[in-house]
Amino acid sequence: MTLSDKLYTILIQGGSWQTILGGLWVTVQISVFALLIGTVLGALVCLLRTRRNRVARGVASVYIAVLRGTPVLMLLLLLYYGVFARAGLKPVMVAVITFALNVSAHVAELLRSALEAADRGQAEAARTLGFSAWDTFRLIMLPQVLRIAKPVYQSTIVNLIQWTSVVGYVTITDLTRVINNTASRTMQPLLTIIIGMLIYLALSYIVFGLFALSDKLKEKAHTAA
Repeated sequence: MTLSDKLYTILIQGGSWQTILGGLWVTVQISVFALLIGTVLGALVCLLRTRRNRVARGVASVYIAVLRGTPVLMLLLLLYYGVFARAGLKPVMVAVITFALNVSAHVAELLRSALEAADRGQAEAARTLGFSAWDTFRLIMLPQVLRIAKPVYQSTIVNLIQWTSVVGYVTITDLTRVINNTASRTMQPLLTIIIGMLIYLALSYIVFGLFALSDKLKEKAHTAA
């Protein structure tokens, strides 16, 4: 069998491309919703983590430590077969909750680190000039925090996409599970898995490309101004 014949069998025959796109769409959905929820939740946890109140700080610290230290697959199994076993939630929803919790812990920690790395001297100067606390944070601190946190946040998104490959353990037909099923059906495991890896790699570079595009758009906006 030639390479073209193998590719036809894997990607075209029997509507395989539709099945692969379906699995890819599930992966993208879980990743996007988990990222959005996890980012908002992470910002709130970071807020608690930086409070002067010891109880709030302690709760946030334990939250971050537990979720960052727990394998995401173990958390997924715990929520699916334990916490939400009788709740009637769809597996995809449980997966979104699982990855949102995991992402929130990482986002909270990277935001806290970015806050500590930001130049507080500029904030103090702004307050001296009469800026309100909100304006100081919005105009002085927040741009610094976002710039510092950006590279790690970018890696967090890529890691999230990779972590979703375990959702097949709770009966979700994502990209990884589709690739595995296709490899078994076509008896072409090596080539099928390579194709799956290339798809995940493409998703990662799409993320990098979107961040690079946003940088260029900001540069153009600043230049135009």
